[in-house]
Amino acid sequence: MNRHFEVLVIGGGNAGLSTAALLLLKKPNLSVGIIEPSAKHYYQPAWTLVGGGIFDIRKTERNEKDFIPKGATWLQEYADTFKPENNAVTTRENNTYTYDYLVVCPGIQINWSAIKGLPESIGKNGVSSNYSFTYAPYTFDCIKNFKGGKMIFHSPNTPVKCGGAPQKIMYLASDYIRKHHLQDKTEIEFWSGGTKLFGVEKYARSLNKLIDRYHIKTHFFENLVEIDGPNKKAKFVSLNSEHQGQETWVDYDFIHVTPPQGPPDFIRNSPLANENGWVDVDKGTLQHNKYPNIFGLGDASSLPTSKTGAAIRKQTPTLVANLMALMQNKNPYKIYTGYTSCPIVSGYGKLILAEFDYNNEPMETFPFDQSKERWSMFFLKKQILPRMYWGAILKGRMQG
Repeated sequence: MNRHFEVLVIGGGNAGLSTAALLLLKKPNLSVGIIEPSAKHYYQPAWTLVGGGIFDIRKTERNEKDFIPKGATWLQEYADTFKPENNAVTTRENNTYTYDYLVVCPGIQINWSAIKGLPESIGKNGVSSNYSFTYAPYTFDCIKNFKGGKMIFHSPNTPVKCGGAPQKIMYLASDYIRKHHLQDKTEIEFWSGGTKLFGVEKYARSLNKLIDRYHIKTHFFENLVEIDGPNKKAKFVSLNSEHQGQETWVDYDFIHVTPPQGPPDFIRNSPLANENGWVDVDKGTLQHNKYPNIFGLGDASSLPTSKTGAAIRKQTPTLVANLMALMQNKNPYKIYTGYTSCPIVSGYGKLILAEFDYNNEPMETFPFDQSKERWSMFFLKKQILPRMYWGAILKGRMQG
């Protein structure tokens, strides 16, 4: 088996597959290897809709092998150790692969055990999370069987993939409660480790209107540290300087948990990581700040933007252009400006499409005010984007 590749890609998710595919579209005879252990590939943006009862979970899962680009070699192993001075990667299976150029994009690590009691409680006792293929359907089971009481929606104080997802399911659940005339019997609360609803003022104004419409009580700078499933209690610790460390136990009837997330351990402990554990790349060119023949993109990178598939769609052509320039002994020239997108489902058949850059300035695609709720944008998310993902994005044909 070939152990050396011109380009070795770490990760076979959205970032890895679309980058490998675009490279091979540009240069079909390129030797490309993809290290990815998973046999299945998931369209995770739809899991919010699964939790809201309007998307079939089975349609979010496909076989990884069906999306490995033609001409690439799939190495179904776990990357483990990097030796950039030797242009080598060793896997957990104790195989070593070498490369001329390395693209690192293994995604983000979900740390379920960072919240005490969560692994034991998830999927029962009214505890769910749309961040899991296994438990997203249970979210809707809880919502549709809800007869009144307290609903809690949680967002951690760490970066997460799709930062708007913790709120999207809250708005769907709130709309469900409203449609089923349970408002007078229901308390809905948002507990967040962050400081505000949203970082872009234009969209934050719209989201605050949703909070008012659905009568949601918000709590910020609160970190979820423990779930007591049998007794349906959640413990939060204040991050606010005035109440630092203050503990609050909150009763719930249903709680949607967004688990803390961070860089994968094998990245955090590698020479490729910055002080926070992310792949240390230039935010414009996506080239590694220490090793010129290494690039990074996607959720595991140090890029200071939201971790979304839409961001990857813009990062991919930048990375590919700069990598191919380097192959021709030229300097990286293409610049990524931080574009990302967050389609915020605000209710059934309604969506706010937030698009913005590194400076939290809107970068809108359509010729209308995207901070307003629209059925057309909901249709885009539910019907068009999944088709684009499977049919074009993963094949390198929908970049930029």
